[in-house]
Amino acid sequence: MPDPSKPPVKQQRAARRADKVAALQKQLATRRRNRRIGIGAAIVAGVAVLSLAIGFIVVGSTPRPNPDDIDIADVTEFPGISAVHVGPEPVDYEAKYDMNPPAGGDHFAAWLNCGVYDQPQPSENAVHALEHGAVWVTYDPEALDDSEVESLRGAVPSTYSVLSPFPGLPAPVVISAWGVQVQLDGVDDPRMQSFIEKYWKSASAPEPGAPCTGGLDGAGRIA
Repeated sequence: MPDPSKPPVKQQRAARRADKVAALQKQLATRRRNRRIGIGAAIVAGVAVLSLAIGFIVVGSTPRPNPDDIDIADVTEFPGISAVHVGPEPVDYEAKYDMNPPAGGDHFAAWLNCGVYDQPQPSENAVHALEHGAVWVTYDPEALDDSEVESLRGAVPSTYSVLSPFPGLPAPVVISAWGVQVQLDGVDDPRMQSFIEKYWKSASAPEPGAPCTGGLDGAGRIA
């Protein structure tokens, strides 16, 4: 005999179905909410990435200053210097061209690989790097302390530049490109950055764009 205290079987089944429907609806609602949250997060992330990319494009597309518009005080020019491959005898640049350090002239057939060196480099190889459009930053190791040398290492371009000590310089720092040179008062002399902007990878070099790698690794290369 049916228990009068319990609802009929049909009602029990209907109640179970209702519970299942309610649970399913709750599950679907949770999924929809999670999907909306995921979409929103993706949109925010996409906007952030796009903004960052736009920022990089804007910064990276900043035009290089016109070299002709850059004036640098006390630049020494060496017009019409020769660019002949010589060797194995070294070149006396001071006697032949009145240069110390050299900013061009005859040189060895192997160029010095661009980079940072903590030892003096053969001028005849470094001059060949200048022929390819590099700049050569030389410093008197007796005139600079370790922190100033480290500052120089952070200031030179990552490509097409050579940094090396050069004992006996006429100034604490001298920066050279092919046929031009300026003596700097120190590592914080603003003319160094102006010189780099004007002469780095300059089209006035005899072989601009020729390799600055694949040549000779000098002693003491650290970067």
